[in-house]
Amino acid sequence: MLIALAALNDNYIWLYQRKNLPIIIVDLPETDKLFSWIEQHHFPIEAVLLTHEHDDHTQGVADFKQRYPNVPIYGSQECAKKGATEIINEGEIMTPNYRIQVLPTGGHTAQHVSFLVDNHLFCGDALFSAGCGRVFTGNYAQMFEGLLRLKTLPDKTVVCPAHEYTMSNLAFAETVIADKSAVKNHRTFVEKLRSEGKPSLPTTLGLEKSINPFLQAATLEDFIILRKEKDIF
Repeated sequence: MLIALAALNDNYIWLYQRKNLPIIIVDLPETDKLFSWIEQHHFPIEAVLLTHEHDDHTQGVADFKQRYPNVPIYGSQECAKKGATEIINEGEIMTPNYRIQVLPTGGHTAQHVSFLVDNHLFCGDALFSAGCGRVFTGNYAQMFEGLLRLKTLPDKTVVCPAHEYTMSNLAFAETVIADKSAVKNHRTFVEKLRSEGKPSLPTTLGLEKSINPFLQAATLEDFIILRKEKDIF
């Protein structure tokens, strides 16, 4: 089971469950909708994963810990002050039922991480459909290296970003990608999904390689130019 639970203005809380096992929750921008969903479905919770420290990913942590004090909350060092109970910056998390790979994807924040679970990539604000996060640290090299790391994953990897930015990202991609056919086709598909009130996500890494200009950047210099163009788009 994979669910994108809408939160705040354009965030998603991702819920992942291997059949008949407890669920994993990725990021906690809020808790009202999450608690309502949990109460409705009665699934036990294995762990919470935090991709980075920004409030729109962590401001629900305190409320969550009050209700579920025994659920481990994993995050990088920057998330310790936001309530993470288990600090991990890279490597693997072994829970009773899941093996979770932790991938450093800094640049949006210095210690942003992404999580790979059963071929599902939960990438927070590092990678979006047809886009990537702003480089708030100013460390473009770190951001580019993180994207290159994600790009090595199999094309069938299910990509689960944290925001519904796909339409605006596709609009920018269409101005910079040489072969615009895949972008245009996907834009039509996403327009239909959004008109029906459905998320544009998840996506796949294979698709993203054809529509995401930041994954097509061949060099750091190319990436920096694209990222700065997107910032003013």
